[in-house]
Amino acid sequence: MPLIFDELSGLPSWVPVVLLFSLSFVLGFLARLILLRFIRYWQSRDRKLFKSLEKHLRGSMFLFIPLLLINVGINYINIHPDLLVFITNTVNVFIILSFCSVLIRLTNVAQDMLYIRYDINISNNLRARKIRTQIIYVKKVVIVILVLFCLSLILLSFPGVRKFGTTILAGAGVAGIIIGFALQKSLVNLFAGIQIAFTQPIKIDDAVVVEKEWGWIEEINLTYVVVRIWDLRRLVLPITYFTENPFQNWTRNNAQILGSVFLYVDYSMPLEPLRQHFDKVLNETKLWDRETKVLQVTDTTEKTMTIRMLMTAQNSPIAFDLRCHVREKMIEFIQQNYPQSLPHVRASLTDTAPEKRSELQAF
Repeated sequence: MPLIFDELSGLPSWVPVVLLFSLSFVLGFLARLILLRFIRYWQSRDRKLFKSLEKHLRGSMFLFIPLLLINVGINYINIHPDLLVFITNTVNVFIILSFCSVLIRLTNVAQDMLYIRYDINISNNLRARKIRTQIIYVKKVVIVILVLFCLSLILLSFPGVRKFGTTILAGAGVAGIIIGFALQKSLVNLFAGIQIAFTQPIKIDDAVVVEKEWGWIEEINLTYVVVRIWDLRRLVLPITYFTENPFQNWTRNNAQILGSVFLYVDYSMPLEPLRQHFDKVLNETKLWDRETKVLQVTDTTEKTMTIRMLMTAQNSPIAFDLRCHVREKMIEFIQQNYPQSLPHVRASLTDTAPEKRSELQAF
């Protein structure tokens, strides 16, 4: 390479620079193409890993390799020192940014591999949801640290910044106090997120009731949580909400849900046929996990008695469907076999008083 640029020493200074950039991007494109071919070749041995590598590294390697070649080749070009310093500093900045991009994309690869290992699409997914909640939050913190680290490297690459480094450190204490007061809310949310990631009052895909709304935890971010409501609306709450307010978590220790159905029937309704049909309905559906089934009279009023049916399901969506199914079948059974036992109002007619009756006859 030095010999090539020595032969171009008689040309204008911009010609070797353009040639260097062109050759670097061509060689970088070829190196990227070879790397991707190599990744595709190894997909047959570990398809999931190398497929994730190809997916995430495809774009980040486009600038990283050519910039490294430019950074090496620029030292063999005879150009003005001021222009050399400018090009070197600019290339170094872009190398740091590209390197940061590669590291962030590698965290995405690590996340994909951990997601495959801890699959939440199984019935008993409590441990997987715990690990995924920690993975999501730790990944976001790692990305923030990487960005701050790369920005620090960019600033330190300029001699002027290094020169005033002592002055900057001296004022860092006062600046830290001022920034702490200014970002008090954000810092509280950040530490609340760390607390939630490791104590885990909520986890990804937990069934919760918040603000009188029922849904699932869809996202846990650095400062807020997204709850997917049952009707597909999204409820966005600050992450401190879950450390400062009471809420219901239906899947805190187990994804299994105990569902309930209430029937209000007349006192003439016999319980044994109702209990037998309830058992039949559960045994004929795949929604029931075959663990718990209870039918009890839990309350009475002057008009009806309350029958409560309990049954378990693998998770909250299945439990909702199971409750609807049981409710429909039990109402249908009562309508077809015991229609007289549906709730109704009784009225008793008494004989009219004699004096009233005589008055009516005279009239």
